[in-house]
Parts: sequence; structure tokens; C-alpha cells
Amino acid sequence: MGQKVCMLLSYLPFLDGRIFEKEVKSLLKHGYDVTMIVPRKNGYLVNVDGSPIKDRFLQKTFKYEGVKIVTYNGNKRTNSLISDPLYRLGLIEEADFYHTHELNSFYYGKEIKRALNKLGKKTNLIYDSRQLVPDPFSTSMDNNTKEKWRKNLMESLTEVDYIITVSDSIKSWFLTLNPLLPVEVIYNSPHLSTNNTRKTNPRNKLVVCHEGNFSSRKEDLMKFFSITDSLSKVMDFKFKIVGGPRYGESITIPKHLESNILLNGWVNYSSLPNAMSDVDIGIIHLNAKNSLNDMFALPNKLFSFLSNGIPVVVNKCSDMEKFITTYHCGLVIDKLDPTPADYTKAILYLNNHPDELKQMSLNAKKIMKEYCWENMENRLLNIYDSLTNKQASFLLN
Repeated sequence: MGQKVCMLLSYLPFLDGRIFEKEVKSLLKHGYDVTMIVPRKNGYLVNVDGSPIKDRFLQKTFKYEGVKIVTYNGNKRTNSLISDPLYRLGLIEEADFYHTHELNSFYYGKEIKRALNKLGKKTNLIYDSRQLVPDPFSTSMDNNTKEKWRKNLMESLTEVDYIITVSDSIKSWFLTLNPLLPVEVIYNSPHLSTNNTRKTNPRNKLVVCHEGNFSSRKEDLMKFFSITDSLSKVMDFKFKIVGGPRYGESITIPKHLESNILLNGWVNYSSLPNAMSDVDIGIIHLNAKNSLNDMFALPNKLFSFLSNGIPVVVNKCSDMEKFITTYHCGLVIDKLDPTPADYTKAILYLNNHPDELKQMSLNAKKIMKEYCWENMENRLLNIYDSLTNKQASFLLN
């Protein structure tokens, strides 16, 4: 049996695409023994859209696709280290690697590492940070809470063996905290797409897509409605939403746009290419004005679009702008918060320049051969190999 990896989750669903479909399956494929410690909410594990999974995964511990899943009551977290279920269950595993995915699970991973070290068990702590927490620009968190979380982060960084993140700017941010931190960028990209065909529409017919949810910024939905209203007056236009409202939420589509808005709903990781097969342009709008996370983001939706040969239209976010302009796979609107008219103008430009749109599509497919998960997997394995070699050297000395 290979070395043991324990994935610690505080709130993310265990079927999260990055965690389970990419990282966990890559580690399994290369001989690692993987355990995931994951929270239940109101007695159930949850899907990626937040809905409870009531028809399976009901045991406290079970095997799923070769992974040992250990569950705990996420409604009974405590402020006491000794009684917190994530800490206790993680400690029992005595893993060679603790791979954490949120600031909270990073904190408990740090405490588990310290406890095991005192018992003579050497282990490695990885912080897989897809976001900056706390976000320095966020207006939804008071300064006292930000400072508390920052102290939590800084203390946990004293025990970290490797940081994984999702963009070069976030990597640079960590290095400003400590230039000696080992940090690797692993893009949130999908596996290499085998779909090499794209539909061709007449210029007066267009499908634009948003992928993801609207939980955090309801005003974005209103923006997309306005874009749809304008474009549907001049062409056969559809706005497709892959994802949409999360469990317990809903959206109301204006009556006059009901035939123009396509609600695809949430789909699993492997079904995304099929859900996007009729899409011409992807649209991404992030809150760059009030979030350093969004300013620095290279979100999974960007790579989902590009992997399927879909050019994107985005607002001005530093890392997305650099990526898109470098590889000419979309348009960047030179505003932090573009108006619906700005997006409409950009979409019309691409529709009216089909040769350029086609070239962007080809560019997207080409660059994703370099940045697909198969290549990101190599980065992940190199991290694990380097920590294994480091630990072996330590034991020999």
C-alpha cells in the first residue's frame, strides 16, 4: 500500500471537482492511499449545488471509487480543539500527508501535524488555497474578523510544507508573506477535452453561456438579463446558464425573456462538455472592485470554456486579462465593472467577426493542451515526490 493522504474538508462538498475528480483520482492512480474526512450538513453529505444527498452515502464511513470517506457532523463544530470532530478524526488517521482546502481545515491540519510530531510521527501539511482568506478587499467582513483570520493564517503557515494555489498573483501574494514558502500554481483546469468539433451557427444566431452560481452577486443576474434583452431584439439569441441557483434558492426570469434564457441546471464534472456543446461565447463577470480574490482569479469556469473551444468575454481582472490577451482566446473589457451595454458591444463584435471568433476558439483548444489537468497532475505529483524525498532525507540524517 502506498503512502497515506488524508484530505481534510471543513465545508466544501467531497465531490468538489478540483478535489475529488482531479486531485484525489490523480493520487489514487499513482498509488497513494487516500482518505477524505468530510462534513455532513443536517445529517447528509451535499452535492456541489448544496443539495443534500439522501439516497446514498448514509454510512459514517464508507468506500467510494477506491477512497475511504470518513464523515462527521458539520453542525457540531466546536471551538475546543480536543472535541472538534475534524481534528479528532484527522488525528486517528496518522497520515503521511494532510492535504487541506480551506483556512479552517488548514488550521486543524496544523494542529494535527503538531500533535503527531510530538508522538514521533512525521507528516506533511499541504494548504491547497484556491482563494485568499481573508480577502483584504472584502467589504463583507469586519476588520476584527479579518485580523483574527489573518493571525490564524500566519500561525498555520509556520507548519506548512507546501502551498498549492490557482494563479500566479495569488502565489506572489503568499510570497510577500514569506518569500521562503514553497508555492506551486496548479490551475483549476479540466482534463483534456476529446471533443474536437464545434457547431457553427449563422451570424444571426448566438448562444452565450454563464457557468456557476449567482449566490454571491444577484446583481450579475440582472446584468445578464439586460444583455439578453438587448441582443434578443437583433438576433436569435439565447443566454444559457449552466449551474444557476444553489439548493434552496431560486431565480425569477422576466416573462418576456423566458424563451431566451436556457436554464441547464447543475451538472456533474464529466457532463460539462456536453452541456456546453451548443455555446458560442462564455461570459465571466467577477467582483474585481471589492475582491482581491476575484482580481487575481483564474476560475474553473474560464478553463471549462476554453477547454471546449469557447472564447470568453470578461471584465478587467489582472490574471484573466493576462491569460486571455497572451493567448488571444477572448475579449477583455477594459473596466472593473462593465455595464450590460459594454458586454453587449463586445459580444456583438465577436459575432460580427466570425473569423476572429473561430481563431480564438482554435487558440483556446491549443493552449488547453498545455494547461489541461493531465499536465497539472504532474505538478501535483512533483509536490508529493519532493516532500517524500525531503522526509526520507530527514529520517536518514
